[in-house]
Amino acid sequence: MTCEQRCQIEAFKKSGFPKAEIAAAIGVSQSTISRESARNSSQRGYRQKQARRFALLRREEVRKVTKLTPELISLVEEKLTEKWSPEQISGWLPKVHLILLSHERIYQHLWADKATGGELFMSLRRHGKKYHKRSNGKTNRGQIRNRITIDERPVEVDAKSRVGDWEIDTVIDREHSGALVTLVERVTQFTLFTQVESKSAEAVAEATIALLKPYAAVLHAITVDNGKELVYHEKITKELGAQVYFAHATTPGNVVRARI
Repeated sequence: MTCEQRCQIEAFKKSGFPKAEIAAAIGVSQSTISRESARNSSQRGYRQKQARRFALLRREEVRKVTKLTPELISLVEEKLTEKWSPEQISGWLPKVHLILLSHERIYQHLWADKATGGELFMSLRRHGKKYHKRSNGKTNRGQIRNRITIDERPVEVDAKSRVGDWEIDTVIDREHSGALVTLVERVTQFTLFTQVESKSAEAVAEATIALLKPYAAVLHAITVDNGKELVYHEKITKELGAQVYFAHATTPGNVVRARI
């Protein structure tokens, strides 16, 4: 939440406006207003200065350095076996457990486990796919047409200096009967998700558009990996007015995956 939005919330609340009307007025979801009120109110009600102070205190708590303890390793590995990606785990930990752990560190743990004969890497969605050495920057695999890489992404996205830049990820369920499409806002870590019947490009595109449509007015950029489920990226851009950027493809031997 911005300072301006918190000032508006305080003013609307003092005037007796319901949460639904406050949400519509400042351009956020009603659940965001409910969460903001629950987290940052006191016995005297909601005040924007107090709300900002509470939010900063929580942020500092999350920023504490986290060691990869046996308990944290167990938690990470549990999510990996449930087919969560390292990016999803990294985004989930601070929201649920107030633990800050980068997805790069999770990948390092995966490849270290593999080097000692472990099979954690088998939980990754691409573990069984063949990777091709580059020849003049090209492979014989089917390419996603007209893709724009993160090299052309605005500097504000990497700097996390604005709200409205999102990342997409997809997870296949255990029975492979459906998939989960998740979207995470890079600055606030606000997460949207929905289940789709399949991981087809059409289903993923439609789910992404439906989830982000309410936020189109403040939507800037969407970053994705190189999964073929994003071949309809141009449709997403057309419907939402936000450019889709693709992370660089990497090989399984790399310790760290391209940061998105």
